[in-house]
Amino acid sequence: MSGALIIWLAGAMAVFVTANTVLRAYSANAQTWWLVGALCLFTLGNLMMVRLMREGGLAVAISVSSIIQLVVIGLVAWFVFNERPTGMQMAGMALGVAAVALIVWPRGAGG
Repeated sequence: MSGALIIWLAGAMAVFVTANTVLRAYSANAQTWWLVGALCLFTLGNLMMVRLMREGGLAVAISVSSIIQLVVIGLVAWFVFNERPTGMQMAGMALGVAAVALIVWPRGAGG
């Protein structure tokens, strides 16, 4: 992944994390404007993902995006909403990070 693509990925992940945070706020108080805001942010995030999929490949873009969201949203849930993941859930996050590391690991000359 190029530097510009990594910056674009970071922007898309920021949009998705914000969308999920807004959606969590909607689940707490059920005001329609929270839901509309979350849906608008999810739409923007998916439109940003199109470029990532085109330039980085579907498997890499979706895998990296999913695991980044998993970990960052887990941290938001922990620190903002005081939701603690179980040991099994944290192990799953660690396995996801390891899996994505293997997917994006640079290939050697014979690769």
